[in-house]
Amino acid sequence: MSVFDTPSSVEPVLAKGVSIAKGSQGDISLPLKMANRHGLIAGATGTGKTVTLQRVAEQMARAGVTVFCVDIKGDLSGIAAPKEGAGPQVVFWDVFGKRGHPIRTTVSEFGPMLFSRLLDLSEAQTGVLQIVFRLSDDQGLLLLDLNDLKAVLAHIAENASEISQTYGLVSPSSVAAIQRALLAFENEGGAIFFGEPALQVEDLLSASDSKAAHLHVLAADELANHPRLYATVMLWLLAELYEDLPEAGDLPKPKLALFVDEAHMLFNDAPSVLVEKIEQVIRLIRSKGVGVYFITQNPVDLPETVLGQLGHRIQHALRAFTPKDQKAVRVAAQTFRPNPAFDTQETITQMGVGEALISFLDEKGAPGIVQRGKVHLPQSQIGKLSDAARAAILAASPYAGVYDQPVDRESAYERLASKIRRTSTGSVPHTGQTTTQPSSSGGGVGDVLSTVGKVLSGGKSRRQGLGETLVKSVVRQIGTQVGREIIRGVLGSISRR
Repeated sequence: MSVFDTPSSVEPVLAKGVSIAKGSQGDISLPLKMANRHGLIAGATGTGKTVTLQRVAEQMARAGVTVFCVDIKGDLSGIAAPKEGAGPQVVFWDVFGKRGHPIRTTVSEFGPMLFSRLLDLSEAQTGVLQIVFRLSDDQGLLLLDLNDLKAVLAHIAENASEISQTYGLVSPSSVAAIQRALLAFENEGGAIFFGEPALQVEDLLSASDSKAAHLHVLAADELANHPRLYATVMLWLLAELYEDLPEAGDLPKPKLALFVDEAHMLFNDAPSVLVEKIEQVIRLIRSKGVGVYFITQNPVDLPETVLGQLGHRIQHALRAFTPKDQKAVRVAAQTFRPNPAFDTQETITQMGVGEALISFLDEKGAPGIVQRGKVHLPQSQIGKLSDAARAAILAASPYAGVYDQPVDRESAYERLASKIRRTSTGSVPHTGQTTTQPSSSGGGVGDVLSTVGKVLSGGKSRRQGLGETLVKSVVRQIGTQVGREIIRGVLGSISRR
């Protein structure tokens, strides 16, 4: 029988913390000032982890923290249906664009260093990939999707001798290895993540018209079937947040809290080099005011380097049927500061659904003594949202029509294909340029800046148009070479740490 605590129908939003559970000595609250110290929600299947996640996420959003949740099973979607009154505005996302707005980025923004980690390339292969990006910049070849990247790789392979004289040795074997790695990544569904309109991370941090923080839910039931793509999306999101956000210092509350359900999926099947970089970015991102919370069955599912960074712990029941299970219970118990009132290891195996052992950092950063408590029920629907309700939320979303339709403007693939056709027919190349066709020096800057001026002089509606999104994407793509290299340098420095 469920022992979740049912709080009063009207709950106040605490000034310094969010109410999570009811303990023997009163309310157990997570201090907002320490909420960027990362956390863990763990427990066996059916013990209440997802409901606890829903409670923590919605209460943070109600307190003004922007929240981004990864919903692996779809059970979290009910957070968009508050039981009484209004709740935080929920925005649904989906890499595949089926159950939420699509999430995309461009190849150029992802950069050579993150691609190198993603594809597990050698040092020589990474060098060739850097030549690909540098040559694309020099020749005004926009790298937007994987077709663009493959086209430039083929172009380099066909002109390896000439290109090697300017950029350094291009080994055919290295090019072939990169092409094979890209093919494997495409076969895992990776191509869908790259293209336009590219998601602007600033949209994840925007407040709604009611001045309450947005609560973003990434529908990831299909994404979970593509572990390398899943890890890629999460690494990109963390890296983008790290790049875009300034150093925050000690804030009254985090700028964003990221909740990753079934977190073991992120670490179990991803390439080891990708896991290593995710671990490093998690360690760094706390200083930007971002808290990351992992939800998994057992603490031992996470790498020790990650587990050691999780200051807040909510531990639901674990079962100890085998020696391996018993060891996991011991490990979980040892992560808590003991409470003389009960045996932590024994209690972990005896708790009912909705009960948890809880330890939060206090406002000085010290782990609190573990407490046993009944987690409060969420103030929203438990379980999946109906398809009709989800569709209505998507239609009313401030990003409806902004990211939904893919745009395939002229980029490296089209320009190189056109060059091949002209060569084969012997026709004279057209010398005129359009606003979307960059020249060798970057191209189209005047037209783009003119458009930017029109955008900036317009209204300040939160519902951004597709034109504005594309303008911002174009500006990012065809800015000066120095600007592009600075951005990639930031991402590269993260991936090398």
